[in-house]
Amino acid sequence: MTNDPAVRIRGLRKAYGDLVVLDGLDLDAHAGEVLALLGPNGAGKTTTVRILSTLVAPDSGSASVAGHDVVREAPAVRAAISLTGQYAAVDELLTGEENMRLMARLAHVPRAQVRDRAAALLEAFDLVDAARRPVRTYSGGMRRRLDLAVGLVGRPRVVFLDEPTTGLDPRSRGEVWDMVRTVVAAGATVLLTTQYLDEAERLADRVAVIDHGTVIAQGTTTELKRTIGTAHVELVLADGTTERVPTDGSVPDVRRILDDVERRDLLVAAWQVREPTLDDVFLTLTGRPTAPGAPALATAQETR
Repeated sequence: MTNDPAVRIRGLRKAYGDLVVLDGLDLDAHAGEVLALLGPNGAGKTTTVRILSTLVAPDSGSASVAGHDVVREAPAVRAAISLTGQYAAVDELLTGEENMRLMARLAHVPRAQVRDRAAALLEAFDLVDAARRPVRTYSGGMRRRLDLAVGLVGRPRVVFLDEPTTGLDPRSRGEVWDMVRTVVAAGATVLLTTQYLDEAERLADRVAVIDHGTVIAQGTTTELKRTIGTAHVELVLADGTTERVPTDGSVPDVRRILDDVERRDLLVAAWQVREPTLDDVFLTLTGRPTAPGAPALATAQETR
């Protein structure tokens, strides 16, 4: 991992009429990492990605990708990136293999390398058996995997994933997560926008929380959780009241707390050790819960 950021944003602003979408956004994504952008609807996540991928011009501020300014050097930026959105951008009438070869030509892959490059990616993304079928016959997860694969034909240095698992079932989401890990293992930097907190937990090296067009917190998931408190033992008493006792989470400390409960003759209906989650971070920072339909970390184990 180098010291030069793969993505660098300073003071980025964007408004549509009276609606301010980005309001002085500052952000870095380091080379070789997965940076997740978390935020409620309308926070500015997708607009940020659209500016970084040269689809939208900022009103002010600056941004560079792979060392190239997104305004002054847009062609160089486009040559260095891949963008996968919420919906697969592949041709449903073509086969998976035909989509791969088409994108290889568009990415100026030398003709002699097209066949081998397409074959390698189809194998890496577990699409060999479906390679000669029309994409319209693919499941949602297969289409998303193909979408990721075609975006890697040109060996991009930076990959933008804008809510890539929206609308997918748990199994398909897990498949896409595996493919993201493959992308990172190949050396790319990934900027992931998501409303799924478990997705950020599983994939991101660092998380940036965006609200009202600006970054309000960033760090590793562990660092963010520590900003809102420590672990505690939650005791639900027989009379319905709840006590929360701070703990370091170790077995001896939890045993100490439970021994104290016994000495005090407290009638406990239930107890659990609870640590702050990204849900707690999100709610504390934004004042809003996870977006409707987005699975919280408490239920994330179902998709493991």
